[in-house]
Amino acid sequence: MEAIRWENHTLYLLDQTRLPAEEDWLAYTDPQAVAQAIRTMVVRGAPAIGVAAAYAMVLAARQSAGRPDGEARMVRARELLAASRPTAVNLFWALDRMERCGLACGNDPGRMEEEAIAIHREDVQMNAVMGRAGAELVPEGARILTHCNAGALATGGFGTALGVIRAAHAQGKVSMVYADETRPLLQGARLTAYELVQDRIPVTLICDDMAGALMAQGKVDLVVVGCDRMAANGDFANKIGTYALAVLARYHNIPFYTALPSSTIDMAIPDGSHIPVEQRDGGEVLGFGGVRTGPLGAQTWNPAFDVTPHQLLSGIITERGVLRPPFAAGLSNCFQDL
Repeated sequence: MEAIRWENHTLYLLDQTRLPAEEDWLAYTDPQAVAQAIRTMVVRGAPAIGVAAAYAMVLAARQSAGRPDGEARMVRARELLAASRPTAVNLFWALDRMERCGLACGNDPGRMEEEAIAIHREDVQMNAVMGRAGAELVPEGARILTHCNAGALATGGFGTALGVIRAAHAQGKVSMVYADETRPLLQGARLTAYELVQDRIPVTLICDDMAGALMAQGKVDLVVVGCDRMAANGDFANKIGTYALAVLARYHNIPFYTALPSSTIDMAIPDGSHIPVEQRDGGEVLGFGGVRTGPLGAQTWNPAFDVTPHQLLSGIITERGVLRPPFAAGLSNCFQDL
């Protein structure tokens, strides 16, 4: 399964706002349009956003080639993409890498294209390695709970948290995956359950507020989620509702893991209090699919992410292996080895 394609100097994105009802691929040849696609969540998930932004910089290089204002156009494209979503650090990591490439090659479109393709390919490879590492943590007959979507749709391919589940399922270890629906945009219901059904992995869809009851009945053996940004101490931002799951897992003595590529580690911030949390339009809370469910006059609070303290983590699954507490030294080594 894939959500990003690059063909004939054109970026194609699977419109994730229309899944699972429609599988609609949209074509992009303009970096501004890609920034809008990121903002409106046509493409979403930290690694996937980074890959899409890398390709957008290729489009910018092609538009800027040979123009007297070419450098200024490249700067504007980067700024526009960087402003599209503030929390996912992979976006900025990919833009920094493309900027370094551009400085080295004079923004040559061909060389920039090679770099973006490398970013895309490396993400898929990292996810596969991460999946195998995480599968070792999964017991036989496991019942796994996950939140939001951290699968092929959220990455260059294969997935982070769902990559672990895919690898464990291939080994015959997975008896059931419980997917939180993930309000307010239902990424778990629309995307995670869709991916698992497509891969013929057994999945049970639950409302977000059912997770505690499921744990209390002894039906969850481990929780694995994705990550949009991790601080140097292991605190991490993920889709809103992740923190509550971590607290529930700790109370019920259930292992709780996050899976992420090393490009999601932000060693520039010491802890989770420094992670910027995106605030989205309140209309997402007041209804869904054009149907209003909240009353006129009601106020809303709609953070896209919350921050889970590292103390609630059993381990961090990366392409460089599984890190155990205390996390700071392991994260530093993981980052420095890049």
